[in-house]
Amino acid sequence: MKDFLKYTLATIVGMLIAGIVGFFLLMGIFSAVLSFSDKAVEVEKNSVLLLDLKNEIVERSPNNPFNDLSLPGFSTSGQTGLDDILECIEKAKTDDKIKGIYLCPSGIRAGIATVEEIRKALIDFKESGKFIYAYGDVFSQKAYFLVSVADQIALNPQGMLELKGLSSVRTFYKNALEKLGIEMQIIRHGKFKAAVEPFIREDMSPENKLQTQTYLNSIWAAMVGDIAESRGLTPEVINQLADSVTFFLPSDDLVSSGLVDTLMYKDELINELKGMTGVAEKDDIPAIGVNKYARVPAETSGKGLIRDKIAIIYAEGDIDGTDAQGIKSEKLSRTIREARRDSSIKAIVLRVNSPGGSAYGSEVIWREVKLAKDTKPVIVSMGDVAASGGYYISAAADTIMADRTTITGSIGIFGMIPNAGELLNDKLGITEDVVSTNANSDLLSVTRPLTSFERNKMQAYIERGYDTFIGRVADGRSMTKEQVDEIGQGRVWASANAKEIGLVDLYGGVNDAVKLAAEMSHLEDYRITKLPKLKDPFEELLKDLTGDARSFFMERELGDQYEIYKKLKNVVHSKGIMARMPFDVTIE
Repeated sequence: MKDFLKYTLATIVGMLIAGIVGFFLLMGIFSAVLSFSDKAVEVEKNSVLLLDLKNEIVERSPNNPFNDLSLPGFSTSGQTGLDDILECIEKAKTDDKIKGIYLCPSGIRAGIATVEEIRKALIDFKESGKFIYAYGDVFSQKAYFLVSVADQIALNPQGMLELKGLSSVRTFYKNALEKLGIEMQIIRHGKFKAAVEPFIREDMSPENKLQTQTYLNSIWAAMVGDIAESRGLTPEVINQLADSVTFFLPSDDLVSSGLVDTLMYKDELINELKGMTGVAEKDDIPAIGVNKYARVPAETSGKGLIRDKIAIIYAEGDIDGTDAQGIKSEKLSRTIREARRDSSIKAIVLRVNSPGGSAYGSEVIWREVKLAKDTKPVIVSMGDVAASGGYYISAAADTIMADRTTITGSIGIFGMIPNAGELLNDKLGITEDVVSTNANSDLLSVTRPLTSFERNKMQAYIERGYDTFIGRVADGRSMTKEQVDEIGQGRVWASANAKEIGLVDLYGGVNDAVKLAAEMSHLEDYRITKLPKLKDPFEELLKDLTGDARSFFMERELGDQYEIYKKLKNVVHSKGIMARMPFDVTIE
């Protein structure tokens, strides 16, 4: 017994010492990485700005020094902010050390509107007279949409290029839920409010198919027009090539059709770039990526610190959903309120990239947007999606700007109550008995069907919520409720159609919105402040070690099915009525 206690105590002490030593070693590694990330970046002469876009593109770069690391407990793929990409392209335009841009994306993990904004920035960059050279082994359709703007497009002789048109595929859970013994009870307003269709149908409703076909056609027309203009072709030729599915065409045919300029191997490309940058044949081409170049200070006007500011406030993700990275109504409304009260902030650009979410959370944010608009100019800049609750929070702005490929609208709300009585009672043998003090004390139970009283109450609640929603839009857009209802009903619109019906004012990206904000507030000299403030690196680290670590292992196990898991999890944890997109839009 004495030896057992001795060895047990020794083991405990050893574990404590190992833990302490490991902790300090880990802190040393973290400190070294933080120190390295703070180190100034030097740009060599004759450099090229490398845009491989291999990371997921989000609205704003995370303040995480481990963003590109692949360690247990951390995400295996990093994120790059659209803000950094746009700023780097703008900075490279006047940087004498940058000779041109090298584009080499095979696929792009971003929405089409995000790609459109990068593409517009590249068109602006070409005014500098510097080159944009694109090369790839494989170009996905979104990647080709981007690289089509390049001065020269080169493809590996055995390479492939995807051009096939757009499609949107939906997943339906009705039959699976029936097999489990779960009935989804739906209360909604709007014949186009298709968020609930995956739970009550096996296919898309005619109304849903109509709206989907409409916005796909609009987005595809914008893409085809841009590609045709950049490549000196006609939209008819681009559509003929898409119908033939270029992915299977011989690479020689891609050249003869005008989609690419030349075929070459990587070593030939390197020699070509050396000649364009003036680098000696024996030397390597200096290349710098976005994540590093973003740390290079931009040129200043030499006027010292400018007091006047324009705030870009980011609203990205589900509103009050389960995702830790989404929009939290209390936090975002507080951020807008602080920007409203800050006298140095002369205008606000609210950057919205959201499919919506909680109707109550949307109302909380809308209120602060309206109060801010009464104080200073507020311009909404829409990203890939700004629909339902995403449109709700945008409606009060002075001006709404969107890319031509933005998806918006979806003005409608719904409620969804599961009935798992069959699963619990018949399949699992779990029963319930209830004792109540009043007629409806067990309101909205998830183990039985809704009573007529409950359904009527819920429908009246939905109708009041919808009436409030269209009222907010009517006030913000100078329309009547009847006019909003006619284009509402939960219908989704591409921004080209949304502009025609008055839901969007102007085409443009976030940089265009900033310029408009400066004009409206009569500013010539100003600086940009980005809000909400990012967490410091150690807070980001702690977040990675908790929620993100769990997501990492779940995603690794589930693979492509992880997105379905996230959707079902959001349904389970949803509270109150929802002002949300009818589906998560994935256009391929």
